[in-house]
Amino acid sequence: MSGDYDDKPQPLMEHLIELRRRLIWSLVAFFVAFLVCFFFAKQLFNLLVIPYKWAVLWAGLDVAKSELIYTAPQEFFFTQVKVAMFGALVIAFPIIASQLYKFVAPGLYKNERAAFLPFLIASPILFLMGGALVYFFFTPMVMWFFLAMQQAPGDGEVAISLMPKVSEYLSLIMTLVMSFGLVFQLPVVTTLLARVGLLTSDWLREKRKYAIVIAFVVAAILTPPDPMSQIGLALPTILLYEISIYAARLVERKRAAEDVLSQTETGSPVSSSNEA
Repeated sequence: MSGDYDDKPQPLMEHLIELRRRLIWSLVAFFVAFLVCFFFAKQLFNLLVIPYKWAVLWAGLDVAKSELIYTAPQEFFFTQVKVAMFGALVIAFPIIASQLYKFVAPGLYKNERAAFLPFLIASPILFLMGGALVYFFFTPMVMWFFLAMQQAPGDGEVAISLMPKVSEYLSLIMTLVMSFGLVFQLPVVTTLLARVGLLTSDWLREKRKYAIVIAFVVAAILTPPDPMSQIGLALPTILLYEISIYAARLVERKRAAEDVLSQTETGSPVSSSNEA
């Protein structure tokens, strides 16, 4: 092995000490980010409420009269704590991921490190893409769907109004962000599995019909019980599955090209099985 990291064999105790050091740095980063986010917790929560305001406008209601409530004295405080923890996790994730990489990097070959780094970059980018999709589109759509169920008084009907609780609204948007963020990791996971040979593009194509069913089942579990959010998660999942098939095919073609080049350099005959 070669590289910038110390790759000499180390006893178990030194590995545990190194792991403890990486965990301490990760916890410190999370704690510092938590303190900063908790200081600005109300501003962060107001930022998360913006999609709800968009939904109110789409429903033709008065934004000035819309409100969120809390029914327990400590509810909004713990909501701010959850907002701070969620924000701290997002902010500290690059540091946590880098500490994890520095821990495992000494056990990787130089070419393995070079292959692993793009996934460390792609993973947070895809997560942010999923979160942005939730923030700018699906949360307003879901809230608009619920707001449309309100009932105005008249002709013997009582008024039925939606007054979301701050804790429940936060749980909704956090669930959607985490669900979409994790689903958007599908191309990263399948590409990694294809690189190590645990799955192939042919296998993914054969299991496409099962993947479609699983996508809708998972969407029904992870999202609120309304058709818009369930379809909204299932369709991107199916699209990402198709992208995963294409990514796996690219990995197979690259591996086949490398095998051909290696056999050409060594003078070995090239077999037809190496063709993409």
